Amino acid sequence: MKRLIITGDDFGLSLKANEAIEEAHRQGALTTASLMVGASATVDAVERARRLPTLKVGLHLVLVDGVPLLSPREIPDLVDEKGLFSPHLVRSGINFFMRPEVKKQLEAEMDAQFGAFYKTGLYLDHVNTHHHLHLHPTLSCILLKVGKKYGMRAVRLPYEPLIPSWRASRNAFFQRLTTSLFLLPWITFLRKRLKHENVHSNQFLFGMNDSSRMDLDLFLCFLQHLPQGVTEIYFHPGDNTNELEALTHPAIPQALLSSQIQTISFSDL
Repeated sequence: MKRLIITGDDFGLSLKANEAIEEAHRQGALTTASLMVGASATVDAVERARRLPTLKVGLHLVLVDGVPLLSPREIPDLVDEKGLFSPHLVRSGINFFMRPEVKKQLEAEMDAQFGAFYKTGLYLDHVNTHHHLHLHPTLSCILLKVGKKYGMRAVRLPYEPLIPSWRASRNAFFQRLTTSLFLLPWITFLRKRLKHENVHSNQFLFGMNDSSRMDLDLFLCFLQHLPQGVTEIYFHPGDNTNELEALTHPAIPQALLSSQIQTISFSDL
């Protein structure tokens, strides 16, 4: 059986992103959204979510390349002189792994973001991270510890299967292969941790190699090559009008029906 979660990331990032996610749900195929609780348009996103009871909302944790909830004095080793998270993913990953004091600050910031989501009163459909940073073993362990406090039941597994991904896109095979090989040990570790903690996840993910390029043709190709099981396809409809057009195009419902694909949310797992 083919089941599909269609997610809009960066909910709360801007009014444009919020408007696009609402339209993609009301008039299109979008089933879930991932909320950034510390972004500039978070309040607006929460208000929209409350008006859209069929839109399932999860937490999009931001721990790099963004704005923290806690003050710089509380997390001095995570932020720069402007009080912002570093945009350098590799450097941040080394920092997370090597320094015990950083792990404590990560846990505090993560707890603050979970707490902020909890205060919205929205049901926590799922959790994922900005730039899929929960693939980092240090972060995944902290995530599972903190998430348990707040009733976390599902987490995104950022595993994009190489062959279906390439068959759909017919683009950048060696880049996809390199990414797949590099991420494989981290994905394997995360999958085992989620199973051990009885946390649900998707089995497959599309969008990692084509972020912000998910136009109608590519979306339809991914639907044609969707594997059996639970797949998530994620979009950034606020960043790219082609992605919003793809999500709201009248060809999508027929394609889902023809391929016998059931659209769901993480909470359906």
